[in-house]
Amino acid sequence: MVRKFLYGFAILIVVVFLGRVVLTFWSGDLAAVALVPSRGFEPQAALPGNAYTARQMWFTRPDMVGANGQDDPAHFRPAGLRAGEAPLDAAVFFIPPTSYLDRSHWNAPLDDVAANKLSVLMIRGMASAFGASPAIWIPKYRQATFGAFLTDKPEGTAALDLAYGDVRSAFAAFLAQVPANRPIVLAGHSQGAMHLKRLMRDEIAGKPVAQRIAAAYVIGWPVSLEHDLPLMGLPACTTAAQPGCVASWLSYAEPADTKLPLAAYRRFAGLDGRMPGTSAFLCTNPLNWTVGGAAPASANEGTLLPDAAMTSATLEVGMVPARCGADNFLLIGPGPPLGQYVLPGNNYHVYDIPLFWANLRANVAERVAAWQAVR
Repeated sequence: MVRKFLYGFAILIVVVFLGRVVLTFWSGDLAAVALVPSRGFEPQAALPGNAYTARQMWFTRPDMVGANGQDDPAHFRPAGLRAGEAPLDAAVFFIPPTSYLDRSHWNAPLDDVAANKLSVLMIRGMASAFGASPAIWIPKYRQATFGAFLTDKPEGTAALDLAYGDVRSAFAAFLAQVPANRPIVLAGHSQGAMHLKRLMRDEIAGKPVAQRIAAAYVIGWPVSLEHDLPLMGLPACTTAAQPGCVASWLSYAEPADTKLPLAAYRRFAGLDGRMPGTSAFLCTNPLNWTVGGAAPASANEGTLLPDAAMTSATLEVGMVPARCGADNFLLIGPGPPLGQYVLPGNNYHVYDIPLFWANLRANVAERVAAWQAVR
């Protein structure tokens, strides 16, 4: 019997509850009352140029105490992960998703205890898929509050711009520390993926560093084939061993009701400044790494399933299949009983990475090896 998938204590229950409220009442006043700040935007100066030289500005980086150990969430190893795994010879830059839900501010204070605690839990379940690398860099940043995604107010855009400025500064500090001959893996989920798209346009496309990107995993936020991908500097991944490419997916069980996230997708301009409208977005199948493909559950090498006490986790092999639907969402069949954290419409957003944790971990190694082979 499949155990419930748990990602937090009471704080995550709050996250999911609010997420359900937002998705259920996306266009109504309730979402605004619950999550969108009522105060004006608080302009904040850019962080000092040397801000990200400080260890306290990172959730994880190679020189921090606990790196590569079980006490470091980015290097968490579940039961069932094969022994003798070779270290990943690549530096990883991972941008975590939204963990700030407070409507007191448009942007999270860097020292917000609740937001940082939730980020650590998310890193454990998501960034750990990249944990074969001894060099994972995960920045803290003044992320936009969840409510910034639910409003047309200019304050929402300003909050996202401020958050992106921090991410861009963190990436510059990351590049300054990574040897010039070392491959790089980029990854982000949800708000982190939204910032990663923009980062690739501004800091990767057309620059020498683009040749160092072994892979970019832009997960949980749509990548428009027309308005985003052409400006990101790398093509879509079409095979498992293709280096220097972009993979992206948004997970849904069936029957899938995708109307609300599609409406949200159409509210944000693409990287070219144009509204995406009904343009298709990238759907990478993480079980066979094709675009628009299908794969059976037998191809799933392991879904991450923490125990009820969240002190350990196991990999469940062959739990879900995956296929890209006509609307570009990744469909996983009826959906496993992972608990109450599935969002309305059979939205498995919280599980975009854990559903395919082992396949993603193996693919990162395969793309890095392919990058090294052609260099």
